[in-house]
Amino acid sequence: MSSILDRIKSPIENELKEFKPYFKELMHSKTRLLNFIINYSLKTKGKQMRPMLVFLSCKMLGKVSESTMVAASLIELLHTATLIHDDVVDESFYRRGFFSIFALWKAKIAVLTGDYFLAQGLLLSLKKNQTEVLKIVSNAVKEMSEGELEQLEKANRLNITEEDYYTIIRKKTGALISACCEAGAFSSGASVEDVEVLREFGLLIGTAFQIKDDLFDYQKTGLIGKPKYNDIQERKMTLPVIYSFSKASLTERKKITSIFRKRSKSHEDIEKIVEFVKKTGGIDYANDMMYSFHNQAVKLLEKFPNSEAKTSLLLLADYIVKRDK
Repeated sequence: MSSILDRIKSPIENELKEFKPYFKELMHSKTRLLNFIINYSLKTKGKQMRPMLVFLSCKMLGKVSESTMVAASLIELLHTATLIHDDVVDESFYRRGFFSIFALWKAKIAVLTGDYFLAQGLLLSLKKNQTEVLKIVSNAVKEMSEGELEQLEKANRLNITEEDYYTIIRKKTGALISACCEAGAFSSGASVEDVEVLREFGLLIGTAFQIKDDLFDYQKTGLIGKPKYNDIQERKMTLPVIYSFSKASLTERKKITSIFRKRSKSHEDIEKIVEFVKKTGGIDYANDMMYSFHNQAVKLLEKFPNSEAKTSLLLLADYIVKRDK
């Protein structure tokens, strides 16, 4: 998979190299502790998926400029802030296989660090007069917060429909990926219509991305560093479970629901739920829906002329549904 990522990055290799020191400089603080935490955060960065989407969306439609750098930076700053805050809320000790900032410095320092990143993002957009990009990214953060709260509201009742699920994941995951593509396209100076196409493209691949994450819970290996059947243990209503509940008889649904509601499930409980989901076609259905969203996204790019950046966006859409972590 790493070779695929190298191919995806190929048209924007120089831009990504320039982005790293540009972003590091933006995050710099005169406070020693904060700088130490910032350097740790930079070392634990993932695949640079969000900057990749910003630069590729821009380059497919025009030229990368400082406006594009600002867009990528703003998204990274606000996204990093939300992740730090999420780890505090979830009391999560790990992030991408590394100790979280919450685990190492506890809640108060983690929240304040997240606040600093948010403030830096706001200041950057004002300093560079990028209020339109700030509007795009702020709307994504608002959607993400709403999605999390809607999921929490419905989780205890276990009454999430398939439509509810799509609404939640479009907000939780799709909104930010959509903002990356929209902000990148906007920074290129593209038409309103083309920016809208890229926004929709991001929303679709973001939805496919989340369904893929849901499917990881049913794999036998812990490839993404989270415990096997973690979503089931936490009573998260993901697409495989939602579909299976909709296809089960009333008796079977009541039986599985009573097991699913348990706060602590035994190995036997988990096996019963997994067997139920597999038997009723939940995994196959979720896989089919993931590819449906992927195919819709790919179709949207047909209107644009062939280019290296377009090829990379198509490869990235493929990578999202075929990745193993």
